[in-house]
Amino acid sequence: MIHHVSVGTNDVGRAKAFYDPLMRLIGFRLIKVSPTAVHYGASDIAFSLETPIDGQPASAGNGVHIAFQAPDRDTVRRFHQIALAQGGADAGAPGIRANYNANYFGAFVRDPDGNKIEAVTYTARESFDLLATSTDVPKKDAAP
Repeated sequence: MIHHVSVGTNDVGRAKAFYDPLMRLIGFRLIKVSPTAVHYGASDIAFSLETPIDGQPASAGNGVHIAFQAPDRDTVRRFHQIALAQGGADAGAPGIRANYNANYFGAFVRDPDGNKIEAVTYTARESFDLLATSTDVPKKDAAP
């Protein structure tokens, strides 16, 4: 079992601004922040962004990505949309990835530091309307 995952960042403030709405969308909250790190989770820290302890610049790993579980397909779409609006780069639009599984619905983005992240669900359900009334998360769109 994985206890937590950390990825590097060269700008903690920029990383926090990028990840805050994404983490809220999937049910994580900001647990701790310092000048060198930002930590998110549900009850304990599960995902962190940190400046490298060795003092060298952070760099994204080739072939490495982190997948966040989404409750439904609409949340995957919204995750992708919010990430792009926050300055992320598209690395794979929302959709079925039949090469993984007939029900694998995911979307991939790169954060401002180049880390590849994903939102994924196996459910065919379109929406649970999570956070649909939140003022800081864009409303779901009607696009498939």
